[in-house]
Amino acid sequence: MQVTAVVQQWLARHARLRDALPGVLVVLVAVAAGAVGTGGSGWHAPRLGGVTWTALACAPLVVRNRWPLPVVLVTLAVDLVHMARTPDFSLSPAASLVALYTLATRSSRRTAWAVGVAATLVITAVFAVTHSQSPVSGDTLLRFDLAIAATALGVASRSRRLRLDRAEARAERAERTREAEARRRVTEERVRIARELHDVVAHHMTLVNAQAGVAHHLLRTDPEIAYQALAHIKDNSRTALDELRATVGLLRQPDDAPDSRVPIPGLADLDSLITNLRAGGLPVELERTGLPRPAAPTTELTAYRIVQEALTNTHKHASANHVKVTLDYGTDTLRITVTDDGLPGTAQDSGTARGPGTGHGLIGMRERAAAIGGTVIAGPRPEGGFRVHAELPLVLTPRP
Repeated sequence: MQVTAVVQQWLARHARLRDALPGVLVVLVAVAAGAVGTGGSGWHAPRLGGVTWTALACAPLVVRNRWPLPVVLVTLAVDLVHMARTPDFSLSPAASLVALYTLATRSSRRTAWAVGVAATLVITAVFAVTHSQSPVSGDTLLRFDLAIAATALGVASRSRRLRLDRAEARAERAERTREAEARRRVTEERVRIARELHDVVAHHMTLVNAQAGVAHHLLRTDPEIAYQALAHIKDNSRTALDELRATVGLLRQPDDAPDSRVPIPGLADLDSLITNLRAGGLPVELERTGLPRPAAPTTELTAYRIVQEALTNTHKHASANHVKVTLDYGTDTLRITVTDDGLPGTAQDSGTARGPGTGHGLIGMRERAAAIGGTVIAGPRPEGGFRVHAELPLVLTPRP
């Protein structure tokens, strides 16, 4: 197998020698056939005329892959003249058979069969006439069969090569598709984890920062309130650590114990969220309208994160005296509205009030909602302040 592979590689690098090889073999066979005596009379010097005609017919085969149709015409013309001039030499159509095979491997099926059938009929007719044979005699039909077989083998070889090429192309496309799908999933997972980390860290660190400021400011003048602020810092930092542990749990291997993951937050945890914000100095009002009904876990997590991010942005960027969160349960939709009465011109996540923002919060809200078929609209209110409105499906429809 290694020797064959080396020979194939060598021939692939020397196209002209590869094309000439069948012609050389035909000439060698012609020399051997011409040296065999008739009637068992032994060996003698090869018939020079027959070998010369065979060599002339095989000479164009050197460029058979470059110009297959002209090579067929030239070799066929030489073989027919050879057949007519030396009717006793039976190897004359061999070069034409090689040329027909090459044409069939290099051209369309229609061209291969049209030229192959025409050449077969001409070879058969000329052989029958020059050898005084019947069109249905054994020798005549042998030439007919050989020419048809050469064309058929070439067509079959080309079809097989095309099938292999298509299979390789499909395999390459499938590999590229798998790689693209893997990259897409990795990107989606990274974005999802980044959203979780942003929501957890931004919210709890904002509360910790605010409460630390309160404790620092009142540590000497009102130690009791400062002590309460430090207690809130402890509670919020513990909650932040728990949620970070749950987020990092997304990266665990499938064989990790299920109880190692902290339950994800949902709508039932909004009361605790708002209580912590109130303790941090943000006056928040929560209102539920409509008939509350169970929602999909993903919807509950998305709703919780949207409310959390909106309130965090209000606490960071808006000088608000009042914030209202409304949960409106529709027939199949949960509508969430978060409004504040911040100073005119201030906007969440814009950095105009308390510090620079990156805009990742609003982007994350929209991405979360879009991932489950919902929408988020956010912007400043005409009368001042900021408004975030989200519509999320209560029941998720499986994607096809």
